[in-house]
Amino acid sequence: MSEKVLMCGNEAMSEAAILAGLDAYFGYPITPQNEVVAYMARRMPEEGRVFLQSESELAAINMVYGAAAVGARAMTTSSSPGISLMQEGISYLAGAELPAVIVNIMRGGPGLGNIAPSQSDYFQATRGGGHGDYNMIVLGPDSVQELADCVHLAFDLADDYRMPVMILGDGILGQMMEPVDLHKKQPRRKLPAKDWALTGMEGRPQNIVRSLFLEDGVLERLNERLQEKYKRITEKEIRYEQGQVEDADIILVAYGIMARTVRSAVRQARELGIKAGWLRPITLWPFPYEPLCRLAEEPRVFLAVEMSAGQMVQDVRLAVGGQSPVLFYGRMGGGVPTVEDVLDRVKKLALPGKGKSA
Repeated sequence: MSEKVLMCGNEAMSEAAILAGLDAYFGYPITPQNEVVAYMARRMPEEGRVFLQSESELAAINMVYGAAAVGARAMTTSSSPGISLMQEGISYLAGAELPAVIVNIMRGGPGLGNIAPSQSDYFQATRGGGHGDYNMIVLGPDSVQELADCVHLAFDLADDYRMPVMILGDGILGQMMEPVDLHKKQPRRKLPAKDWALTGMEGRPQNIVRSLFLEDGVLERLNERLQEKYKRITEKEIRYEQGQVEDADIILVAYGIMARTVRSAVRQARELGIKAGWLRPITLWPFPYEPLCRLAEEPRVFLAVEMSAGQMVQDVRLAVGGQSPVLFYGRMGGGVPTVEDVLDRVKKLALPGKGKSA
């Protein structure tokens, strides 16, 4: 019988990756995800697996590329500036159709910014931050337990679709401590064989892993195949949850740690007689456009809440398609909206003469 243990998000995620079959971890220290590197430095050798502290984030992502190419489950973690340095390698992974898991424990920016939590890397993650027409599956957990669960899911999705998968956390989620069941039974996917991997040619034809295609029309055909794959993902892999939306006049949309703030604000709004509800995207790419579009068929106001200048709000607006007003509240540079802040916004929207026409 499994038991819950008290762990910070960074360490719970690390142990979950080991339990998910991680073969090789490559990373470079950066706050607020340093606990991952420290934890992996101890635990991976104990398990007889590969740990390497790289000389830079550029080196780490290219080491992931090499390990993934031979069929290993490979992973790296970093925080915002470090993820920026990895963008070229992430694009190479996408172009070579290699599965890998990348975790971004976001901090304030731009530039070196600070070490406070932020959600300002949403565009970078969901729009393919590197060059070329590619996407990553992006998961946005909101608790330490879900962060650990998402690691298992991320590895399976990466192997299933042969592509990089990113988990988008933040400094709060990485540092906070919560009870977590690391041996919680995980749903298993039937994964394809890695018959494309570079495992030696004995008994089979040659495999080639590359993202450079100079022959006429070959790269275009690769892109067409990738787009077909992305279409399948948008049809099959959208994940979200919602609450109290059926009669809501105001629907708050938030992901990650801010979804917890939003749920508390909605609960307090309901106690005041305000008909508020919430929706939390779990997959940030693919984004749950259709569920939001359905909700917008009734006259409502949508309020996106983020630790940024407003990034996910653009996806909410695309989903709603002009059927209802979409407003935004956020704080930047490590500022964290409180329950009181969000509730105050909801109260103002619910005032007579506001709400639906706001």
